[in-house]
Amino acid sequence: MKKNHDQQKPTKPEPKYRGIKAMPFVIGNETFEKLGTIGTSSNLLVYLTSVFHMKTITATNVINVFNGTCNFGTLVGAFLCDTYFGRYNMLGFASVSSFLGMLILTLTAAVSNLHPPACGEGSRSCISPTPWQMAFLLCAFGLLIIGASGIRPCNLAFGADQFNPKTDFGRRGINSFFNWYYLTYTFAMMISLTIIVYVQSNLSWSIGLAIPTFLMFLSCALFFLGTRIYVIVLPEGSPLVSVAQVVVAAIKKRKLKLPEQPKEALFNNFSTSSSINSRLSYTDQFRFLSKAAIITPEDQTNHDGSPTNPWRLCNIQQVEEVKCLIRVIPIWIAGIIYFISVVQLQNYVVFQALQSDRRFGTTKFKIPAASYIVIAMLSLTIWIPIFDRLIVPWIRKRTKIEGGLTILQRIGIGMALSIIAMVVSGLVENKRRKIALNRPTLGIEPRKGAISSMSGSWLTPQLVLSGLSEAFGIIGENEFFYQQCPENMRSIAMAFVFVGIAGSSYLSSFLSSIVQSITSRGNNGERSWLAEDLNKGRLDYFYYLVAILEVLNLVYFLVCAKWYKYKEIENAQPEEVAMEKVMQSEEKILV
Repeated sequence: MKKNHDQQKPTKPEPKYRGIKAMPFVIGNETFEKLGTIGTSSNLLVYLTSVFHMKTITATNVINVFNGTCNFGTLVGAFLCDTYFGRYNMLGFASVSSFLGMLILTLTAAVSNLHPPACGEGSRSCISPTPWQMAFLLCAFGLLIIGASGIRPCNLAFGADQFNPKTDFGRRGINSFFNWYYLTYTFAMMISLTIIVYVQSNLSWSIGLAIPTFLMFLSCALFFLGTRIYVIVLPEGSPLVSVAQVVVAAIKKRKLKLPEQPKEALFNNFSTSSSINSRLSYTDQFRFLSKAAIITPEDQTNHDGSPTNPWRLCNIQQVEEVKCLIRVIPIWIAGIIYFISVVQLQNYVVFQALQSDRRFGTTKFKIPAASYIVIAMLSLTIWIPIFDRLIVPWIRKRTKIEGGLTILQRIGIGMALSIIAMVVSGLVENKRRKIALNRPTLGIEPRKGAISSMSGSWLTPQLVLSGLSEAFGIIGENEFFYQQCPENMRSIAMAFVFVGIAGSSYLSSFLSSIVQSITSRGNNGERSWLAEDLNKGRLDYFYYLVAILEVLNLVYFLVCAKWYKYKEIENAQPEEVAMEKVMQSEEKILV
């Protein structure tokens, strides 16, 4: 009988991993997708103000809402990916959506009826877009939002799916993929913020938008060309259901009292629906959630040990996974406030550049205003290998910490650097404004004001500090969520990061609107801190205000970091458990 039973047991074929062969298609898709979208999104602020004649504050708010919705949508994309569609289907659908969005956005520039007429020469009053023109523009934004919501939480994980995690060669391939991913991301940013932005700003918006649209088409084509060799992972179901079950069960049993030794007395069955999670140690934090694992006479289990009603009885593992999520929320909130400084600096440094001397040396060539953001990215790119190869080993010898610094320490350093960056930004803007008001200028920027003779290179210090801040803060936050969330929630964890960035975008828009409203009362907006003409405003005061906000946030973060308890994994039979998890997780893979 046992023999017959074993013969009836279905076996899954070993997936045919073609990591190296699949890499050109995946990396090519990523490169062209970034080339297609980054250049456009980074210059949208200039496009809305120069072609659609939006006011600076309006265009800034539109961009903040657009970026915020793109990032917030990643949570929806991750949920749909894990629960219904899988990464391949989600990436394919999202790539097509991004291409269509880029195509419609290109049409708004190429077709004269789809954007307002150009302003008259020397005129400072321009015709606003019609409702139909705005509807067409927002349609493009909507498709781009759908594309970003599907691509951002899935692309890295899909690339890693193409390598066998059980072999040394496969693990090296995964590391190589991540290295190539960030290298191509940097390359795409460089090209987008220089060549594509220059074509858009100085030659033609229609050509400048058609180039990334064509690149986005190539991205879609490369992705689908590799379909036959991809390893496609089936959706496992959303881990959010397990989270909901713990919360519901804890509420139902809220009046029960926890036993004196909860670790031994609570329901401790580890046969969870997820086969990839490490077994977590029991913690005393958030004890009210542990009540979800109290066994009562009403609770019954199936023959395999699982509860018959998972909405009333959960195991300790499920409870600890929920505790992991709750513990990261205070740090997540601090990250939202921190990123406000990055968002505001990236937005307003473009307008600072527009009213500065952007000539390259003694030549007549003018650096596009949006291209100055490359400086922040360059500082990040140069700093990371120096920090990883030279500084971390030196610090590791003294701290005895594997990474040199803990993740929370790195995030804290990033927050401190953001404060310095905002103060330096205020000082530079004060200098730019004084020169524009007190010395001969280099002309008038249309719909802005006098161009200061201060060189745009003075914007370098604040951008370098911003890049270093991101190298510590944002990269640290990504690693924090990746490590501290349960393994089956890592796609949700990455979406968590993007949702935090979305919150920052919304808060940045809200903060700008509040400052605009308060400082422009009785002045018709002419003396607002965020006036159209920066020479009439006080952008430096706004930078100082953000710096004060970041100081308060740093204090809050330090309190949360002291309270935070890192995730602990039980060490029983680590090698056997790890191999079993890998084998069980691969049973859900189809070629």
